[in-house]
Amino acid sequence: MSKQFAFDPKLDFSIERFVDAPVRLAWEALTRPEHIKEWYMPKAWGRVIRTDLDARPGGVFSIDIAVGDGQEVPNLGCVLEVIPMERLVWTSMLFPGYRPAVFDDIPITAVMTMKAEGTGTRYIFTALHRNAADLENNKASGFYQGTEIAVDQFVAHVMAMK
Repeated sequence: MSKQFAFDPKLDFSIERFVDAPVRLAWEALTRPEHIKEWYMPKAWGRVIRTDLDARPGGVFSIDIAVGDGQEVPNLGCVLEVIPMERLVWTSMLFPGYRPAVFDDIPITAVMTMKAEGTGTRYIFTALHRNAADLENNKASGFYQGTEIAVDQFVAHVMAMK
């Protein structure tokens, strides 16, 4: 994936936050499984039960969650790009090793970027969709709202790491 991608508001959504903590801590919270499990799932909706991240192109991005009634929901994807302290990109459209994925949910490619801003970090989560219908279905499913909550939990977790 190139350093830049074309954001299309008809296909994508983006959530941006300022984190009053250094990039180093935000990167650690984004890429270390013991931190991911603390912020990834909206706490009122469920919990993370397993996390695995091999932060290299072709590596595994796996976060299994348990929702309200305890039902386990696996989330498996493939890391596409890693630029330490700047960008992590993964997709649910591929399994690790770039193997074609089989999925029931609406697939996305997630682009997480960060850059130093003063003594803090500008963090941006972007979800890329195949088409406008996928974007609308994800919004209707609560994915956008859940992602906003998770991003807020990410910010709070990074702040607690200071």
